[in-house]
Amino acid sequence: MTTIVGQHACKADAKGRINIPTALKNKLLPFMNDEFVIKRAVFKDCLELHPKVKFDEVMRKVMKKGGRGKQFDLFLMKFTAGLKEVPIDSDTGRLQIPKDLFEFAGISKEVMLNAQHDKIEIWAKDKYETVLDSMSDEEYEAMAEDIFDGDE
Repeated sequence: MTTIVGQHACKADAKGRINIPTALKNKLLPFMNDEFVIKRAVFKDCLELHPKVKFDEVMRKVMKKGGRGKQFDLFLMKFTAGLKEVPIDSDTGRLQIPKDLFEFAGISKEVMLNAQHDKIEIWAKDKYETVLDSMSDEEYEAMAEDIFDGDE
């Protein structure tokens, strides 16, 4: 799969529909005839959009790592809360975000799509900017140095 990367601004209408920007839509072309999975993010106050084939890989990993029992069942319940299979219209590039997820993410009109490898985060723009500002420049530089130390 082509790595999906980039930050894209777009707008949502009152019914929770967004038009995927053309540059991002072109990266998703191999998956446009398939379903996508949209769900709540685990660690962030946003939504995640996955090509279904990629989300199936995530679920296999979860089921392999997880066991059985009450704690795993609760984890799985929370991990899949609000999960929906959704299409992206291949002609228009329009995505309908289910109302419960639209409200969960606090999306109104301004939306940021943050594409990261094989998923796309869907953010309310103001929340996205707040999260970006939550890491100081010094923390960012220290982490970058730690990650890339010695790489040329």
